[in-house]
Amino acid sequence: MTQHTDVVVIGMGPGGEHVAGRLAEAGLHVTGVEAELVGGECPYWGCVPSKMMIRAGNLIAEARRIPGIAGSADVVPDWQPVADRIRDEATDDWNDQVAVDRFTGKGGHFVRGRARLTGPRQVSVDGEEFTARRGVVLATGTRPQILPIPGLDATPYWTNRDAVSAKEPPASLIVLGGGSIGVELAQVFARFGTRVTVVEVLDHLVPAEEPEAGDLLTEVLRAEDVQVHTGVRAEQVDHSPASGFSVRLSDGGTVTAERLLVATGRRVDLSGLGVEHAGLDPMARAVAVNGQLRAGDGLWAVGDVTGKGAFTHVAMYQAEIAIRDILGTPGPDADYGALPKVTFADPEIGSVGLTEAQARDKGLRVRTGTAPLPYSARGWIHKAGNQGLIKLVEDADRGVLVGATSMGPAGGEVLYGLAVAVQAEVPVSRLRHMIYAYPTFHRAVEDALAKLG
Repeated sequence: MTQHTDVVVIGMGPGGEHVAGRLAEAGLHVTGVEAELVGGECPYWGCVPSKMMIRAGNLIAEARRIPGIAGSADVVPDWQPVADRIRDEATDDWNDQVAVDRFTGKGGHFVRGRARLTGPRQVSVDGEEFTARRGVVLATGTRPQILPIPGLDATPYWTNRDAVSAKEPPASLIVLGGGSIGVELAQVFARFGTRVTVVEVLDHLVPAEEPEAGDLLTEVLRAEDVQVHTGVRAEQVDHSPASGFSVRLSDGGTVTAERLLVATGRRVDLSGLGVEHAGLDPMARAVAVNGQLRAGDGLWAVGDVTGKGAFTHVAMYQAEIAIRDILGTPGPDADYGALPKVTFADPEIGSVGLTEAQARDKGLRVRTGTAPLPYSARGWIHKAGNQGLIKLVEDADRGVLVGATSMGPAGGEVLYGLAVAVQAEVPVSRLRHMIYAYPTFHRAVEDALAKLG
């Protein structure tokens, strides 16, 4: 028998869970479907547990900065409290019953299984059939992108999930991929005593960011004894239980380690979801949506699957717009012009809008201003661990910022003011005449404004 419901939400990660819960609270009959854990990647293997790891690693680094400033310190890293906190506080030992109860407590109907579209507003979940009166929301996220490196498939490599759930740090670790996930985890394990090597095929770490940020992060990691290889690719991976992993690089070198973490990005996988029955291409890199997150008649999509940014905050932002549209409440279209993101390395890298290269590729007449954080008042006072910079990207014809980077001990927090400036298109002339609190890290924004030209 076909079960009738108002909305079927396929994928109960941050965006899908939010849509399903809010619609249920609004009085709709909502069926939420999840094949893995309600809450998705973020609370179990991503944002939350990884930041617990980073917090612990940062404490170790701060303690090691005491000499020369506040006396002396003897630091003995211990992974056990980190592993325990991830299991007990973040993931409930990877049990989602609390999240399931949260949804059903709002009146939602939860189904554990793998869903596929079988037609317009038609969904099948392991033999159960559902018809959605208002429509279907796709929120199936992404999965790790595993590159076709010879030999890799035959090895017991790690993804971020294995790294986060590790009960002890490995003696040595190769990280393939120098993006946000790769550098965050590399730095954490290095601070807990792991010998770490990072391999990035592009010329800079965190290649989605300004090159200055990637270069500075390379300096910081190397100072922490992390081996960094940029501009090289892995050509062959071998593994044996006795000797661990061996990775041959394109520059002729070879790196070895006990463990191998593959952090080469994430990808949308629409295969098996039946999107062709809703008029979509199952081989597409993402689900195309309009400003109200509609992917078709009676079909919406939110989160990573839309290709607008694999971030929890994007999923939650899109979820609010989709909720409004499903409920028939008018509201503005999605606007990604000031999309913020943070790499939680030490120093943190916060950025918003366009990089200099992206702005030039759009044909803008660009001015930039960069101020090194150590030479700001707060940076000088901070002394140890004060690496960072502020970089501003201005559309010179309009006199507004179209992008900015805030790298430093509080880079993600300093970013907020810059994000407001980009989102609201505040004139640079007005930013120059603001009063910036002294002594703060964000005061370096004033220095960067002075250098625009």
